[in-house]
Amino acid sequence: MNQAASDGVAFTPGPLDRGARFYVAGHRGMVGSALVRKLAAEGFTDVVGQTSAELDLTDRDAVFAYFAETTPTYVALAAAKVGGILANSTFPVDFLSENMQIQVNVLDAALEHRVERLIFLGSSCIYPKLAAQPITEDSLLTGDLEPTNDAYAIAKIAGILHVQAVRRQYGLPWISAMPTNLYGPHDNFSPQGSHVLPALLRRYHEAAASGADSVTNWGTGTPRREFLHVDDLAAAVLHLLEHYDGPQQLNVGTGRDLTIAEIAAAIATVTGFEGTTEWDTDKPDGTPQKRLDVSRLAEAGWTAQIDLHDGMRSTYAWFLENVDRLRD
Repeated sequence: MNQAASDGVAFTPGPLDRGARFYVAGHRGMVGSALVRKLAAEGFTDVVGQTSAELDLTDRDAVFAYFAETTPTYVALAAAKVGGILANSTFPVDFLSENMQIQVNVLDAALEHRVERLIFLGSSCIYPKLAAQPITEDSLLTGDLEPTNDAYAIAKIAGILHVQAVRRQYGLPWISAMPTNLYGPHDNFSPQGSHVLPALLRRYHEAAASGADSVTNWGTGTPRREFLHVDDLAAAVLHLLEHYDGPQQLNVGTGRDLTIAEIAAAIATVTGFEGTTEWDTDKPDGTPQKRLDVSRLAEAGWTAQIDLHDGMRSTYAWFLENVDRLRD
């Protein structure tokens, strides 16, 4: 599917060279590690990455030096500072500043070396808080953002515009994809910094293990959320790199959502918790609903494959195997 004509980029998508160097920024994170697994399974033989201890992506000189040394043909920008409602609302400067630095440094270094194909990964939080449901790509910049994560959202919107500007000014066929809420192996399960699904999974696990009678969750339980397994996202990233080109960001999700209360009930079952669930309605709910319109993704030839309940069970199995090594 070639949508390059709208911004003058002359490029026809096709199979990526399995022997070319592919840099995954954030290769140890949940998204990056899933993409590394996918690339290995698909026969890529030169996938590279650096841990944050090896390469600080907020250090511009270090990032440029790394690109000069490795000269990747393909780049997936999956590195980001991420967190849930509490972390985003408590540390907005950190989420804005660090993500802007990471994005600008990686994108500018990739431009200097004329990286052939790049995908920038953002988040569905870029869309207005009260966007019409399901949310289409055209909803971007049409209303106010959710205030609990507006700083993070602004950084990701800037990344989309950066990619579009590179396309217009330099003609490089770079693309952006905005996934819905993600979950899966290597997620952040910390009580203070995690997103809703991993936070609930850990909370219910600990309640079941301690024999607690009840679990208390934030908000009313009525907001609706869509969830995508990170392995599905990795498959979508490779598919888009090989089949899509266009300036507009593409939504990546399932197109289906559940209430937070329904998610909590499913997680209680998965973890074996048999007590009751209470809701602290003095705490914020966040956006009332956030379900993506994935029709353009379907037009590009890709749909999600992993059932949510199967994904939750496999994620819990991974959690149990790694619980002693999780972040606090």
